[in-house]
Amino acid sequence: MARITINGTTHDIDADADTPLLWVIREHVRLTGTKYGCGIAQCGACTVHIDGEAVRSCSVTLDSIRPDQKIVTIEGLSPDASHPVQKAWLTHDVPQCGYCQSGMIMAVAAFLKENAKPTDADIDAAITNICRCGTFQRVRAAIHTAANERA
Repeated sequence: MARITINGTTHDIDADADTPLLWVIREHVRLTGTKYGCGIAQCGACTVHIDGEAVRSCSVTLDSIRPDQKIVTIEGLSPDASHPVQKAWLTHDVPQCGYCQSGMIMAVAAFLKENAKPTDADIDAAITNICRCGTFQRVRAAIHTAANERA
């Protein structure tokens, strides 16, 4: 039995130690905003925050999570979609199919904590999530808008 904290709630999880955090979140805790994309930490659809850092949850095992660590999913980022990144996503009409967007938003939220005024080059280097719909120009515009709102 493992004890983890997700979005401020502690959960006792009865799963194999090598179970990916992604499946713990989706199947055991029943939070489905975090998506499965590739399973090899390349696409970023499964991005969550662990102690404020963007992490691809498909590559993190249950046994690597300490009980004192704080995990935040898209559901915990903002209860009313008022986070600056979520608002910017709506302003710029970023999502098309939307599948990758929760992971992209989580990656961007963590990125903007470290880089409050990113350049296009900063964004291109740091945000490596894949959007199959190709909304990268709108993503970049939304990141600049979110950065300006946070300033």
